[in-house]
Amino acid sequence: MKLSEIPTPALVVDAAAMQRNIDRMAAYFAGRACKLRPHFKAHKTPEIARRQLLAGQCTGLTCATVGEAEVVVAEGIETEILIANEVVGPGKAARVAALARRSRIVVAVDSEYGAADLAEAARAAAVEIGVVVDVNVGMPRCGIAPGEDAVALAGRVAETPGLLLRGMMGYEGHVVGIADRADRAPRAEKTMERLLSTVELARGRGLPVDIVSAGGTGTYDITGALEGITEVQAGSYVLMDTAYARLDLPFEQALSVLATVLSRPRPEQCAADAGLKACAVDHGNPEVKGVPGASVLFLSDEHATIALPGECVLAPGDRIELWPSHIDPTINLHDVLYAIDGDEVVATWPVAARGYIEQRGR
Repeated sequence: MKLSEIPTPALVVDAAAMQRNIDRMAAYFAGRACKLRPHFKAHKTPEIARRQLLAGQCTGLTCATVGEAEVVVAEGIETEILIANEVVGPGKAARVAALARRSRIVVAVDSEYGAADLAEAARAAAVEIGVVVDVNVGMPRCGIAPGEDAVALAGRVAETPGLLLRGMMGYEGHVVGIADRADRAPRAEKTMERLLSTVELARGRGLPVDIVSAGGTGTYDITGALEGITEVQAGSYVLMDTAYARLDLPFEQALSVLATVLSRPRPEQCAADAGLKACAVDHGNPEVKGVPGASVLFLSDEHATIALPGECVLAPGDRIELWPSHIDPTINLHDVLYAIDGDEVVATWPVAARGYIEQRGR
């Protein structure tokens, strides 16, 4: 199949650029005490996960949901899985316990409620579930307060039958996207002080803290260089998006949304078939690839309305590509990724973990 034959809208991956990203990240962690635990949620695609693990320097995979972890296990990917999110809700702990029969599973907790729910499911399934205590390092989302509160929860986990305390984690998501590295680096280091001081306090109480997990694509070489951090949960680096492309990172944009021009109603404008159902806009509109002076004006359900320079020769039926602003939710809108080498489609990869697969009965 040729690029021109792909039905649109569609996601296309420059396979060579993606592999260079994978190799660059693996090279950074080679020889370091800290390793990589790639975040599966960024692409939700088993074929990409396999390539990340094959490159080496990985402690396992990170998943955002139980459903993602189920896909990884169902696909036969043998590695330790960290569900870096609180598992709370009907039936979820039981599903984690079922996974623990087949794979090495670690789950983040930030409350006694979450720990107790996991422990009950583990005992019912006669398994042991690994746990990391999720510490709030400054991002106003999940995580228990650093210091005594986190250590107290870790102590309760350690003494709870069915649970195995593996360590602690914290996500500096509020600083990973700061454009200026001179600002990003010290702020990331400051957030990690909250996690690392809590780890030391826990170890001083005799608690086992083998995993100290943190970081993202924007801080992989900041957080990943700190003594005491054992792994980094970067994900977006593998395909990149326009939000991360604005930072000083050595990774290439490897993913684009392929669209077809539907209309050229006036010289300064066209409409293509890649709207809100094909592109996420939580980080802003996508950017136009390869057409200098073109920009996305707005997205409708089925349309991208694009401003064009007058000399542009695009016409109905032509192809145009958009760089997504945020790959994670954009990929979640599609069933497959088309891996390309130039104009040739070399593979079609299912986005096996897209959507809320918990509601699809997987």
